[in-house]
Amino acid sequence: MNILAHAYLSGDDEGLLIGNFIADFIKGNPGHPRHGLSTAVQRGIWLHRQIDQFTDHHPLVEEMRILVRPRCHKYAGAAIDVFLDHFLAVHFTEISGRSLTEFVPAFYQFLKNHRTQLPDAAWRMAGYMIQHDWLTNYQFLEGIDRSLKGMSRRTAFPSNLDTAIEDLNDNYASFEKYFRRFFPELEQHVRDFQAMNPPVV
Repeated sequence: MNILAHAYLSGDDEGLLIGNFIADFIKGNPGHPRHGLSTAVQRGIWLHRQIDQFTDHHPLVEEMRILVRPRCHKYAGAAIDVFLDHFLAVHFTEISGRSLTEFVPAFYQFLKNHRTQLPDAAWRMAGYMIQHDWLTNYQFLEGIDRSLKGMSRRTAFPSNLDTAIEDLNDNYASFEKYFRRFFPELEQHVRDFQAMNPPVV
């Protein structure tokens, strides 16, 4: 669910933006002809997977999950993804040099302009996201709570995500410190990926 981070880390590359957004809806090899994806969009999907893998296996993120695991168990990682987007939203101007209120509407409009390149399920999610302005609301605890409650309704097993905001409140300063240590490393990982996988001209 860390949509804001994936969007921000794509930069201004349209292929990366599209691929990063639709990646969870593309199974297997994105280069398979059945997907009909351009090389640029495939690169965005590979970047999305790199971001997820780096995040999922990072020791700082594991320390964050430990704080949530007693409540959310196997869904602790889902809660942390949302927490990370919260802190990115809170510190967005400092990190990106752009205001969240400038970035988010531009991203929403980008998705609308490229609707034909989004799988139907991805477009449905985009519609809900835009209608309820998820990304702007990530900066507010109320928005994070709504997001977690919505996720809780969609999990296959009991997740306790609907009360995970309590863990964020109880450990807010610690989570923020983890974010500030982790996110620059993630940004560097993305730069390394892009250097090793330049766009095809």
